[in-house]
Amino acid sequence: MFASEDTEGFAGASMEFDDSAVRRSFMRKVFSILMAQLVVTIGIICIFLYVDEVREFSREHFWMYYVALGITFVMIIMLACCPNIRRNFPVNFICLAIFTLAEGYLLGSISAAYGADAVMWAAGITAVVALSLTIFALQTKIDFTVMGGCLFVFLIVLLCFGLLCAIIRNQYANIAYASLGALLFAFYLVYDIQLMMGGKHKYSLSPEEYIFAALNLYLDIVNMFLYILYLVAAAKN
Repeated sequence: MFASEDTEGFAGASMEFDDSAVRRSFMRKVFSILMAQLVVTIGIICIFLYVDEVREFSREHFWMYYVALGITFVMIIMLACCPNIRRNFPVNFICLAIFTLAEGYLLGSISAAYGADAVMWAAGITAVVALSLTIFALQTKIDFTVMGGCLFVFLIVLLCFGLLCAIIRNQYANIAYASLGALLFAFYLVYDIQLMMGGKHKYSLSPEEYIFAALNLYLDIVNMFLYILYLVAAAKN
């Protein structure tokens, strides 16, 4: 009887260790993909900021901005709604690469309008905030994965507030909107990181969803950067 109990305990510990090992490997893969996306995006932004020919080309061919915007939406829909695409190699990496390049073009065009100084400040602040939130999400005992519904409601309210700001065109309303947007995607970053962790969290992503997880984290950081960029520009002006 004692031997049976010891065997069962060892088997349970082994299964728990295997799950933890798979989860750690999954997180390393996600963060590696995310870092590659961010490096490519930062490189494209720097090209727009410091190469005058590229900046002038984007201004003279503004239609390319809308093409890139359409490509990003198509890629997001394909990766988010088609499991067969985001789970199959190499199609998933090809779609993610196309999305990253298109998103980089969008961010480069937007950043060029604000100037290098504001972009660098915003990028530095975003990096510090993202790193701090990542450490917090990995260490905290609070389960943010149960707050998905609340975050979605917050997102809908923010979209409605954004439409109102576009109509009334008030600087203070825009600053409030950008502040709430940065706060929302800060929460989303913690939420998406904990979805990868598994363990004692109520909800988690499958280890097969590394492309989907990287896409979520990338969008959280990019959106947070855009809202912070507007706040930095507003403060400088």
